[in-house]
Amino acid sequence: MNTNDLRQQTREELLKTAANLRGEIRDLRFKISTRQHSKVRTLRHTAHDLARVLTVLREKQTTTPATHV
Repeated sequence: MNTNDLRQQTREELLKTAANLRGEIRDLRFKISTRQHSKVRTLRHTAHDLARVLTVLREKQTTTPATHV
């Protein structure tokens, strides 16, 4: 996943991507533990992708200007 592409997405799209990645991580953990999937590296890459998405979400949350009256 490219960080610049993630920054182009809306907040709702990022939340949907994060939910999909969490589900994928859960499935990979089960497959790895039952020896159905042998490449543990894919779990690591998916976890890093989730971290990127959450980082961009946090950036969007902190850079949103607050309106003070």
